[in-house]
Amino acid sequence: MARATIIGSGPNGLAAAVTLARAGYEVRVLEADTLVGGGLRSAESTLPGFIHDIGSAVHPAAYSSPFFRAFGLGERIDWIIPEMAYAHPLDGGKASIAWHDLERTAEGLGVDAGAWRSLLGPLSSHIEGVLDFTGSALLRLPRHPITTVRFGLRALQQGTRLAAHTFRTEEAAALLAGVVAHANTALPSLGSAAAGLLLAAQGHAGGWAYPRGGAQSIADALQTDLEAHGGVVETGAHVRDLAALDWGDPARGDLLLLNTSPWVALTHPDIPPRYARALRRYRYGAAAAKVDFALDGPVPWTNPDVHSAPTVHIGGTRAEVWASENAVARGRVSDTPYVLGVQPSVLDDTRAPEGKAVFWAYMHVPADSDLDPVEPITRQIERFAPGFRDRILATHAVRANERETINPAAIGGDILGGEFTMLQAIRRPTASTAPWRTPMPGVYLASAATPPGPGVNGMAGWHAARTALSDAGRPHRLDDLFG
Repeated sequence: MARATIIGSGPNGLAAAVTLARAGYEVRVLEADTLVGGGLRSAESTLPGFIHDIGSAVHPAAYSSPFFRAFGLGERIDWIIPEMAYAHPLDGGKASIAWHDLERTAEGLGVDAGAWRSLLGPLSSHIEGVLDFTGSALLRLPRHPITTVRFGLRALQQGTRLAAHTFRTEEAAALLAGVVAHANTALPSLGSAAAGLLLAAQGHAGGWAYPRGGAQSIADALQTDLEAHGGVVETGAHVRDLAALDWGDPARGDLLLLNTSPWVALTHPDIPPRYARALRRYRYGAAAAKVDFALDGPVPWTNPDVHSAPTVHIGGTRAEVWASENAVARGRVSDTPYVLGVQPSVLDDTRAPEGKAVFWAYMHVPADSDLDPVEPITRQIERFAPGFRDRILATHAVRANERETINPAAIGGDILGGEFTMLQAIRRPTASTAPWRTPMPGVYLASAATPPGPGVNGMAGWHAARTALSDAGRPHRLDDLFG
């Protein structure tokens, strides 16, 4: 039986593993940590009974992913699909709400209703075309050219100073800015605009879903399927140097897939100098510093609508969000940082003891920052939820310079797998129609440093495995393997 080894058990590594195992490979996954999942993990990091997501918490990309739909993830876990996708509190008790329903969202934006519909309606109603374009290498002919053009024109608008003229009200401007800021790069920019438009369109199409019980359930579903098809996971196996490992002879059909930083490939003994130079050009971006809060009750938001939103963008006006992100891009931290917050227990009673709540939050910081995020995040939440500080029972913080101990691929604390610029979206990590393939026989890249980039969608792992199967002359269609 042909063998395949995957280094890293994040969502892409596990997606590649189950694909190859179903294709008949003898698969083993090597994971540095003691638990499987990479960023797809949940744990009682603060107090017993409070279940926190160690990495990602809300998963619109997983819910809409072609790979996960073929895998049947919806039948393996219990998705929570909030009526309210995300909220953006503003001073004075105001708030902007992005509902799953596009029309309801537009109606709440007053004079900007038409602008919101015009921006996101054509994308959310043609989400399959958007996912096809953004879900693979960009150097190819799109299968949905009209949708691709629509997406590209909107990204050009929102990725330049023209974005400041899209909306007339602060409510609409801030609502979009909070989504665009997920990209953790200077604003406005083409890369952040593309990422934000995709996320916003997913909110109105499939919704910003998250799994009941925590993100770990996604990793567990993948591991269960892998083991059902003969695969194994070895934890505590931290691979830093490929030259020190005996992988057998790749020419005999063995495969090695790297769900790691592409820099790990630089340790391969047979890496060609030209490819090594290309990988060394790959850049990581700013970082995230995260806090888990165990609370003695729900967050006391001033605006009552925000109480029901699992995802909350906490950053004030669009100008403040832009200023915060641009400060980080220049190596500083704003006094009023943009904070991405998630309150999963508003709809998931398995996450905290009765009457209590969990809150997940991170702020963007420069790479390798040693900033303790507890106080700046608490202070920013207090601005829109006075009394939040008094509800804190316990906290658990991860500084940016500690992130690599949890996920070795998060270089400098970058949780997106690499700087998210338009240039690097094309060259991720190399400019190619199949960037998952390396020049070393049998070796493939399968991480967020390859297309489609960040997001729990399993697509980078699927593309890497599909490319390997194609190279080996084996069946490599989703329907063939998961139908």
